[in-house]
Amino acid sequence: MDDSQLLQIAERFGTPCYVYDAECIRRNSAAYRDALGQRGRAFYAVKANSNLSVLRLIAGAGLGFDIVSGGELARVLAAGGAPEDIVFSGVGKHPDELAQALDAGIACFNIESAAELKLLIMLTTDRLGSRAPVALRINPDIDAHTHPHITTGRAEDKFGIPAAEALDLCRQAAASPGIELIGLSCHLGSQIDQTAPLTRALEKMLELRATLRAEGVAIGHIDMGGGLAVPDGTSAPTLAIPDYIGALLDLIGEGDDAPELWLEPGRSITADAGALLTRVLLLKHNWARNFAVVDAAMNDLMRPALYSAVHAVRRLTQGEGDARIWQIAGPVCESTDMLAHDIELPLAPGDILALERTGAYGFSMSSNYNARARPCEALVDGGDCRLVRPRETQEELFASELEHLL
Repeated sequence: MDDSQLLQIAERFGTPCYVYDAECIRRNSAAYRDALGQRGRAFYAVKANSNLSVLRLIAGAGLGFDIVSGGELARVLAAGGAPEDIVFSGVGKHPDELAQALDAGIACFNIESAAELKLLIMLTTDRLGSRAPVALRINPDIDAHTHPHITTGRAEDKFGIPAAEALDLCRQAAASPGIELIGLSCHLGSQIDQTAPLTRALEKMLELRATLRAEGVAIGHIDMGGGLAVPDGTSAPTLAIPDYIGALLDLIGEGDDAPELWLEPGRSITADAGALLTRVLLLKHNWARNFAVVDAAMNDLMRPALYSAVHAVRRLTQGEGDARIWQIAGPVCESTDMLAHDIELPLAPGDILALERTGAYGFSMSSNYNARARPCEALVDGGDCRLVRPRETQEELFASELEHLL
C-alpha cells in the first residue's frame, strides 16, 4: 500500500482507520503453507485479528484456525472456516464453550489442566458416543526471553500442564472412553526471534511422545504454537518463516513414524499487513518535550501502553511542517496514551500519519475507553479498497443501555 493510496483511504473513510493489505496476508499465509508442505498444518491465531474478511482470506489461503473462545469459534464459522480446521486453545474454557466446540466437531482441543480434562470427560460422558480429539498442552519451563507480558512457557506462567505431571495426565486421557488423545501441544510466547528455545521445547515433546508410543499410545502431531517475532519497522527481521519451520522439521525428522508439526501463527500473518491511519489534531510544546496529538488513542491501539511496543510512524502528507523530535500522543485521559516516542518528522496540524505493522493485536484489543467509538477497518486488494467494518457510532455504544435505563 503506497502513501497516495493510504491518503485516499483516510479521506474516504476518515481517521482513525485500520487498513489491511490482502496480498500481504495471502503471502504470509502461503509462506507457512509452503514451508510445512505435507509435513504439518498451520492454524491462524484468531485473537491477532478476527475481522471476518481477514479470516475469509486466510481460510482461502489454506490455513486453519486457532481459537481461544466460543466467540472466536462463531466468527470462524461465520467467515466460512471449516470445523475440522479448528483447534481450541486457552487456559479457561467455559463448559458452554467446550460443548459448543464439541457440537461443531472441531479438529482438536488443546487441554491445559487436569481440571479441564476432567470437565471434558464429563461432557463427553453426558453425550453418549461422543469423543473429543485432544492434545495436552505441556508447560516445559523454558524462557523464550521475550517480554514478560507475552511469555507463556515458564513454570510461573498460567499456561499449560507442568512437565512433571504430563505423562500421568496423558495416560489418564488415553484411558478415558470419551477422549481421543491425538497430540501434544506447547507454546512459549510471542515475539520469539531465535530457534533455540523452540527446539529445546520440541525435544521435550518428542521424548514424551516416545514414552507414550512405547506404551502403545499413538501421538499423531506435535503443536508448537506460534509466536514468531515480527520486527517493529525500525529493525530487520531476525528469523524468517522457512528457517523457523525448517529448524523444527529437521528435529522431527521424516518417515512414517514422524509426527505432523502443527503451528499457530498469528502476528506473523497479519501484523505487517496492517497500518493504523491517524490525523494530527494539534502540536503542543512544553519545556521538556514536543507532542503531536493525534485522533487515534490507546483505546484504538493498546500495544504501546501495554507492552511498550514500538511501531514505526510514517508521514503520508506532503508539504512543509515543523521539524522536531515528537512524542505521538493520543487524546485519551491517561499518561500512558502514547503511541510512539521520539519520532523525528516535519509535522503540521491535519497531517495524516500511518502507524506501521499494526495488523495484529490492534483492532482486536481495542476498547471504548473514554466513551470513544472504535475505528473502522478497510481492506485493500490490489487496486480495490472496501470498508470491512464501519466505524462505531455513539448511538450504537449506548443503545442497549437506553433500553434498561433506570
